[in-house]
Amino acid sequence: MRDILGVLALAVLGIVLIGGYATWRVWSQGLVDGQRPADAIVVMGAAQYNGRPSPVFRARLDHAVELYKAGVAPILFVTGGKAEGDRTTEAASARAYAIARGVPAEAILFEDQSRTTLESIRAVGHVMRDRGLGSAVFVSDRPHMLRVLRMAADDGITAFGSPTTTSPIEADPVKQADATVHELLALVQYFLVGGAS
Repeated sequence: MRDILGVLALAVLGIVLIGGYATWRVWSQGLVDGQRPADAIVVMGAAQYNGRPSPVFRARLDHAVELYKAGVAPILFVTGGKAEGDRTTEAASARAYAIARGVPAEAILFEDQSRTTLESIRAVGHVMRDRGLGSAVFVSDRPHMLRVLRMAADDGITAFGSPTTTSPIEADPVKQADATVHELLALVQYFLVGGAS
């Protein structure tokens, strides 16, 4: 019995240490702004409501538009399909939002079929390869950046991250904790079975 309890205690300690390290990696990556000249700026999709980006999505888009206007890349790539019952896609609402803020329509690429981060990354990678583009600055929320950059690198994209600092997640500890747990579970799923939300 003592041996069994010892093994269980070591297992629990191992899980705690791995979880702590993974949480630190998620948040440490989210603190890094790696923006630099690239072929494209890629905005990861988020919820939209009848063509209006949600506050989380707006924060990502506002940051991406700033990067575009600063000359970080000549192309803004917006992503995201639609949920059941939606009348439009995340990508379409993002494109309209960016155009309204001065990004030329011809400078915007989009993919509007994906429903997960992994689907978005693979679709972006496919379009980029078709157009001879190799590097991208990815924009999302801080907790999302580690997974986005790992998936993008695995897909052959030279990827850099520039997280938004104005997301509603930033000001809400409960949302931060929820986003972190979501990312930890999604990373486990990705590493184990190659899929994630």
